[in-house]
Amino acid sequence: MRGEDPWRSSDPLGEALHFLRMTGTFYCRSELSEPWGLEMPVMEDCLWFHVVTSGRCLLSVEGTQPRYLVPGEFALIPHGLGHMLSSDVDAAEDAPMVHDLPHDYLSDRYAVIQHGSGGAATILVCGAVRLDHPSAVRLIRSLPPLVVVESEPSPHLSWMHSTLGLVADEARQRRPGGEEVITRLSDILVIQALRSWIEHDSASKVGWLGALQDVSIGPALALIHREPDHRWTVASLATRVSMSRSAFSARFTSMVGESPMHYLAEWRMRSAHDALRSHDVSVAELAKRSGYQSEAAFSRAFKRMLGVSPGSVRRRIDVSLVP
Repeated sequence: MRGEDPWRSSDPLGEALHFLRMTGTFYCRSELSEPWGLEMPVMEDCLWFHVVTSGRCLLSVEGTQPRYLVPGEFALIPHGLGHMLSSDVDAAEDAPMVHDLPHDYLSDRYAVIQHGSGGAATILVCGAVRLDHPSAVRLIRSLPPLVVVESEPSPHLSWMHSTLGLVADEARQRRPGGEEVITRLSDILVIQALRSWIEHDSASKVGWLGALQDVSIGPALALIHREPDHRWTVASLATRVSMSRSAFSARFTSMVGESPMHYLAEWRMRSAHDALRSHDVSVAELAKRSGYQSEAAFSRAFKRMLGVSPGSVRRRIDVSLVP
């Protein structure tokens, strides 16, 4: 079609993953000795991850079976649930909350913890990251309470095990710049783990993720994601994917779980939220882009959809920039 970007991806799922970026991140290297236990707090809107670089640990997440993590495995707790890490079941009793232990801060977002009773050693690299883009919010909703990338050698996971090996090398000793290397590698591991789950777990073939992979609904979602401020209608979206209006609306609603127009409205508001956090843009400009006649009408819709006002999001960002 004339005017189309020839370099634009034809993979709607790949485009959604392209937007994943981590903010509000915090990382910790834990030097532990048996018996030991750590309680990890609830972190709303965050994704926890854990890597065992030496030794092993028991991971207990509500709604899942406790399991031991060993070197070469990578665990994600996508919904920020509180959970327990320990050397064994008994050590989990009366375990301290991790933020109550002394932290040795090597940088603003990287700390080292030493904890335990002098027995066999375990080293953990842990982190809490926030994925703010609308595609990330949708993706995290689709994930189970726990995702673990297994340690068994597998061709499609060779890149991940290589990255885990690099993290382990950096975690063995405190070296200049080591925290920066570990944080960047950890960011890569989070994205790789999400991609691996999407590619190999049947649960990723339904709902929003399944819709992104559908030959008709996927391209329609990509149109909304690329141009949320366009004045889309059900009819115009249906035309672009060569479907009738009624068939498109029924298929979209069945796969995504909401109507095309409701999805568009929420995506616009989440994109506006992302813009308020990431760019120097006014609420008035966002209201105009989103097709609202007034800033007040936009603000009401924003708060109804997301539970916070656009002004409060802007003020929170402005305060965080004050030295």
